[in-house]
Amino acid sequence: MWSRLLAFALLLLPAPALAGVKEAVAALAPSATVLVMDAKGNELLAQNADEPFVPASVTKIVTAWLAMEVLGGDYRFETRFYLDGKRVLYVRGGGDPFLISEELATLATELVAAVGKKPIAGIVLDASYYPSSLRIPGIEDTDEAYNALNSALAVNFNTVYALRSGNKVRSAETQTPITPLAITEFRARGPSGKGRISLSQDPAVSLQYAGELIAAFIGRAGGTVKGKISTGTVPERLEPVYVHRQSRTLSEILVELLRASNNYIANQVFLEVGGHRRGGPVSLEKSLQVANEMLAAHGLAAAIHLEEGSGISRNNHFTARGLAEVLELFAPHADLLHGHDGGLNKTGTMEGVSTLAGYADTSSHGQVRFVISLASNDGEMRFRLLRAIESEL
Repeated sequence: MWSRLLAFALLLLPAPALAGVKEAVAALAPSATVLVMDAKGNELLAQNADEPFVPASVTKIVTAWLAMEVLGGDYRFETRFYLDGKRVLYVRGGGDPFLISEELATLATELVAAVGKKPIAGIVLDASYYPSSLRIPGIEDTDEAYNALNSALAVNFNTVYALRSGNKVRSAETQTPITPLAITEFRARGPSGKGRISLSQDPAVSLQYAGELIAAFIGRAGGTVKGKISTGTVPERLEPVYVHRQSRTLSEILVELLRASNNYIANQVFLEVGGHRRGGPVSLEKSLQVANEMLAAHGLAAAIHLEEGSGISRNNHFTARGLAEVLELFAPHADLLHGHDGGLNKTGTMEGVSTLAGYADTSSHGQVRFVISLASNDGEMRFRLLRAIESEL
């Protein structure tokens, strides 16, 4: 008898705590979307949980889940190099989002070792893995550096980081040589002093800069490029002389993606999901088809609507319950999340949108999954709501 009474009493214990968290959240933001679920799938708090919302950059959690499922955490992007009989070097881009200067330095050293130090007669850049007409919805509305044009072959996130003094332009980082195109672009659009610019929305500009920077690093590695830089495709039957595999695994790239919230990186990864599963060339349609098939397989077709993989499009729409399901699927990889507050979470911010989603530790319910969305610019409120959830549960 006493054991049954004790068990019944234990069942009643969480109720005051749940009432407390509901009251606290409602008092802070009664119109906010908030959902909290424990590891067993029990809803601890649901406020406007079925109302669709614009997720902004918490979309990147869905992209990271798709990438881990389709590509795997050990996946590495590849860039291929070919040399013909006239010593013309062909570079075929594979959509590597992290061809940054430090990576190019290693790449150039290994490439020169493979082709020798005899002068290279020219560089032909093959970016055919990404159609030149490819555009991401929402990117056209911004010139922010983290929203740079997506490309099969881009360096330093398709951006230039430089320092302008009068008419003189020099690199703002010792690891990156300045190139003629970088100087021209920064003179035209860069700020006075130090700053980072995206290479517009012109694929030709992006490719030319990639070629110039690759040539500069070949020079640093002891090689020489004598001829011009142009675009084209690799001749049939020409075999690669060197294949560069990105030093970072996909898991390592996703950590940086989720931490820095770079939209360019997010959509490079999203496009590779479709390209890997459906074959090249990549397209937004292929990636969306793969994403929608995977979401439908988990009953999420109506709850998660994607237009692209970064969150820049306002036509992305989630429900809190849908995103909470994705968080359950992504839970084995929760340690990839590194939130601004040190927690396992991701923010999303755009005009009139503040979101936060991830995992939180509570004293009574262990680790919980949570989704918070506010139709406002009050970015601090989402963290106040999270702190209320953590303290009350």
